[in-house]
Amino acid sequence: MTKESPSLIPGARRAARMAAAAGLVAALAAAGTAPVFAADDPGTAPVKPAAADGKGDKLGSADADVLAKAQAKGEKNITLMVATAPGATEEVSRQLDAVKGSVLGQTYDKLGYVRATVPTATAEATLKAAQKLTSVYGIDLKQEIKLDDPTPAGDRAAGASTQATGSYPAPGKRTPAKNPYNPSFETGAVDFVEQNPKADGRGITIGVLDSGVDLGHPALQKTTTGERKIVDWVTATDPVSDSDGTWLRMTASVAGPAFTIGGRAYSAPEGAYKIQLFPEAATRGGDMAGDLNRDGDTTDVWAVLYDAVTGSARVDLNNDADFTNDAAMKPYKDGHQVGYFGTDNPATEIVERIPFVVETRKNVVYNTAGAKADFVNIGVIEGSHGTHVAGITAANGLFGGEMNGAAPGAKVVSSRACTWTGGCTNIALTEGMIDLVVNRGVDIVNMSIGGLPPLNDGNNARAELYKRLIDTYGVQLVISAGNDGPGVNTIGDPGLADHVISVGASISKETWAANYGSNVTKKYAMLPFSSRGPREDGGFAPILTAPGAAVNTTQTWQAGGPVKEAGYSLPAGYSMMQGTSMSSPQAAGAAALLLSAAEQKNIELPRPICAPRSPAPPPTSRECPRTPRAPV
Repeated sequence: MTKESPSLIPGARRAARMAAAAGLVAALAAAGTAPVFAADDPGTAPVKPAAADGKGDKLGSADADVLAKAQAKGEKNITLMVATAPGATEEVSRQLDAVKGSVLGQTYDKLGYVRATVPTATAEATLKAAQKLTSVYGIDLKQEIKLDDPTPAGDRAAGASTQATGSYPAPGKRTPAKNPYNPSFETGAVDFVEQNPKADGRGITIGVLDSGVDLGHPALQKTTTGERKIVDWVTATDPVSDSDGTWLRMTASVAGPAFTIGGRAYSAPEGAYKIQLFPEAATRGGDMAGDLNRDGDTTDVWAVLYDAVTGSARVDLNNDADFTNDAAMKPYKDGHQVGYFGTDNPATEIVERIPFVVETRKNVVYNTAGAKADFVNIGVIEGSHGTHVAGITAANGLFGGEMNGAAPGAKVVSSRACTWTGGCTNIALTEGMIDLVVNRGVDIVNMSIGGLPPLNDGNNARAELYKRLIDTYGVQLVISAGNDGPGVNTIGDPGLADHVISVGASISKETWAANYGSNVTKKYAMLPFSSRGPREDGGFAPILTAPGAAVNTTQTWQAGGPVKEAGYSLPAGYSMMQGTSMSSPQAAGAAALLLSAAEQKNIELPRPICAPRSPAPPPTSRECPRTPRAPV
């Protein structure tokens, strides 16, 4: 199934202004008020081996281990993604589809992407056959990438005091735009907006591929011009292969105005429908711990009624078995409808309800017999990670005051790629990234998820596909470097991919004091956990660093999360988090400001200037160079 929608892809002008994102971010970092850290000349890095010609390793050792473990556990099926030559997916799709018991998933021919699920018993032979095809660049097997815990656990600079400094009060409504709590000013973002007030991110849309963004947070409601902040909200997980219980297979047919199912009588408007039950326990691995309506248990179940003709769904939120008093909800982008599990008590600081949206996917193959069904998704966040990331990059009016994210005028598209097991699959992170770039009209994407692979040379299917997204659509990807430092060669995947902007985490003396309550002597330094380069093949990564600790937005239905030693409390919906997960959105927001300036001033940006990795032969006019010199 191909999901490319060319009509939704912005025109050449958007591609042109995005083409120079990497160079622009580097320029901003170099011109910022705080030091940045960089490696030596990337032009000295050796050439990376490539498999684009159909030769070389196409299945990494880590993937071979995944297959061996699946075989040892007796797993019935295994899912794989293939990077083919662009425009050459047909041959691979045909071969995989011919495997007995296989299920062919999404394909994107323009990028050269194929996903399939095959029987584990015959997977080895299937993979060997696929690797022989000259059109195949690389094959990745499905793996889950665990989200790092961004809450501090005693991480401190060497020799730092463990006592609260008492020198910084809690951030709040009176906190100025320049502050050490969310130190966007260190990249130059605050000064840039002050000097260019109309280039505050307006006109730019940032994709956030993460655990989902809370739709109820006050600082994520409006842009600086009063427009809607979150303009789209989707789920990137697969309804079948990712075992995500928020996807409901709609196969049971009923008809209004009255029907009985499971021994219970229901009322509904006239018409033909599909019905399914949604248990809140499906979310027990998330921050809500399976209690969606915040009533203290995990046993609630809601009926969901789906109208295939209109593509809408009704959720029986009050459990009265009457769908006539429930809104017919369509996907969020088609009217921005939001429902809520639970009822808020306005007398408390915490919001006792969780917002949700619906999404539908039609004609999804769900078994090896080729049976198809429509699926409905109940779109809720998995955890606080994505909301914090979104706030850093684009929040407007933190604490109701002057404190903002890096690009407060920008809009956001949220894509949840994480499930309920503490992580996200590489498949969801690939298809979610493709969907954001190809179908959702974003100008830049932040992804603060990754991990350290056994061989971090960037030679895998996902890294190749990310590079192609940048080269083909002119949308820059900004990705966290990873938290496996301080050793060398700890750069994570996919931050190591060619042409992406990978971001390490740094911190100032003031932020140590304000966010951790720690006294340090060094004015500015790398955070100790931040991953370092180079890549295994000597490639240059990470590209730059940005502030890696911030007080920012989290879901409003949980209490605030300060660092105890900082000596202050935070209200519900705000927490201090750390990691390259926090530095990456600082860079993405900074890039959004520069793109916004180009938009406001009608500046035509030059041909693609891509983040460097390793040298290669001179590119054609349509390709990104491997070793550019970013203009400053």
